Amino acid sequence: MAKWFQSGRRRDLSVILAGEGELSGQKLKTRLERRYDERIEPRSFYGALSSMKDAGFVETRTEGVADLYSLTEAGKERVREQFEWMREHVEE
Repeated sequence: MAKWFQSGRRRDLSVILAGEGELSGQKLKTRLERRYDERIEPRSFYGALSSMKDAGFVETRTEGVADLYSLTEAGKERVREQFEWMREHVEE
């Protein structure tokens, strides 16, 4: 397992993108804030996305004025691995 998934924020961002597909940065941030029930500093939020992009797990494209984020195949594979690991430990 790559160290990038040791961060709960990166893991949770990946889960949201895996379930909902491509999202704008603002929609993604809003969904994560709803999950955490607290505001997330934009610098921290976009820093997490940037590190995921640099690692090759997230890709972006621009549509109008919005950047849209989605998981790469490598990102999807990491989510599947995490899901399987969790299933093994929860079902015991």
